[in-house]
Amino acid sequence: MTQRPLVFATRNRGKLVELRELLPGIAVLSIDEAAAQLGRTIPDVVEDADTFVGNAIKKAREVSQITGYPALADDSGLEVDALGGAPGVFSARYASPLPSSVSGADHNDAANNTKLLGALAQVPPDKRTARFRSVLALADVAGRLGDQVITTEGTCEGVILDAPRGTGGFGYDPLFYSPELALTFAEAGIGTKSELSHRARAMRAMRPKLLAYLKTV
Repeated sequence: MTQRPLVFATRNRGKLVELRELLPGIAVLSIDEAAAQLGRTIPDVVEDADTFVGNAIKKAREVSQITGYPALADDSGLEVDALGGAPGVFSARYASPLPSSVSGADHNDAANNTKLLGALAQVPPDKRTARFRSVLALADVAGRLGDQVITTEGTCEGVILDAPRGTGGFGYDPLFYSPELALTFAEAGIGTKSELSHRARAMRAMRPKLLAYLKTV
């Protein structure tokens, strides 16, 4: 029996690169690659849950359902303490002219960073604490998991700077300073960032569960 491929349930190129870096040796498909292979359209998942875990589970289940493959989804974002945890689940569309938009593919990193800097303009450095949070969800609707979903979570603590630094990464990486790295995520780049990032920590928890599951399908 030919093993069904694993699909990453994201169209975010930055996340796709990171997730592939974190899963060396595992053959995976992006949503668009899976769509091309299957000869069908895979629509964007409506991310309307109010938690990262809710959105990750929904994305994984819907992509697994439409492809028939195991699907791994990530939902992640930035939580700024001075903003009551915002932008949170709205991180990708924080600066959207339609804040209620639920299209995870519709985002503008530069606009999001500009809005965040404006929101924190009067906040002193010692009050600009924040964290990145990532939830990974593995679903296989047509496989042994059925209605069950495997989830893991990872966080990374940091501080939001008053100006961007670095040209690597994506999203809020130029503004997010990691005391552990003594660099912003944009300065660190994917290789270094992959050791300590929220997504790396979520993947370290997911990887053994994922590998064990893929051996059975």
